Amino acid sequence: MPGYAALRTLAVMDFRVFVEPQQGATYSEQLRVAQAAEELGFSAFFRSDHYLAMGGADGLPGPTDAWVTLGAMARETTAIRLGTLVTSATFRHPGPLAITVAQVDEMSSGRVDFGLGAGWFNEEHEAYAMPFPPLGERFDRLEEQLDILTGLWSTPTGDTYSYAGKHYTVTDSPALPKPVQEPHPPIVIGGLGVKRTPALAARFAAEFNLPFQPVDVVTDRYARVAQAVEAAGRPADSMIYSAAFALCIGDTDADIARRAANAGREVDEITENSPLAGTPDAVAEKLRVYVEAGVQRVYVQLLDMRDLDHLEFFASTVIPQFA
Repeated sequence: MPGYAALRTLAVMDFRVFVEPQQGATYSEQLRVAQAAEELGFSAFFRSDHYLAMGGADGLPGPTDAWVTLGAMARETTAIRLGTLVTSATFRHPGPLAITVAQVDEMSSGRVDFGLGAGWFNEEHEAYAMPFPPLGERFDRLEEQLDILTGLWSTPTGDTYSYAGKHYTVTDSPALPKPVQEPHPPIVIGGLGVKRTPALAARFAAEFNLPFQPVDVVTDRYARVAQAVEAAGRPADSMIYSAAFALCIGDTDADIARRAANAGREVDEITENSPLAGTPDAVAEKLRVYVEAGVQRVYVQLLDMRDLDHLEFFASTVIPQFA
């Protein structure tokens, strides 16, 4: 696709830590991961925004709210960026969400990245009394939320903001508070959609993310987004292309097997499906294939949040190869 080849590089890779606390984690456990990630030089700590455990996990002691968690972390970290991968547009009304994200941005002195998606997990909506519209309506609501969020944040102080959509209406809002970052925190949009997702990313996002996908899918979806970016009249390098992969690395087969077991995964399965699974040399070799496909930023999914040595080992053996 035009403009896409220029983004491919074998140079610096940005690494971020990503966790899924709905599988079972307290705030304190998440904070330890975020502080370790900050000390180890990862650029950001991201967490999922879910309310129900998946894959048979018991989820104990129960879910933690993503934005309550990030607001607290904003006061207990100093440099690392904080964000969601991704908040569901079905969880919160756009006005209160704009206030929440702007407040966490202020609490962190401008360290928020904001991931927003249409939502997909019906069971958690049923479990916690949230409506779950059909897919087309969810995308309509996502687009309107993005309109409203960016509209509220970008309205000059002293002016008011109004919006008339099919699903949401805003009337003479003072559009306060403002986030620290101007005009607003970087927006992350991701997903496998081939039409509306690239169009929304090109219109609103600073970053496009693909979670847990093989390299051929990454190449195809990045190309579609790059084409949408060009059609929107944006510079090719104005979009960051990222991916998320599960971490399972070790010096020996025994280390890798132990970590896979602790995460509830099979060694062969995770090694085959994640470029971050294997020995450090094997991981670096697999990652270079994704770099060639256009990946500029990797979200390192830490499945066992108790194993902070896992992060340290990755940071000391793999990251320097992409510095």
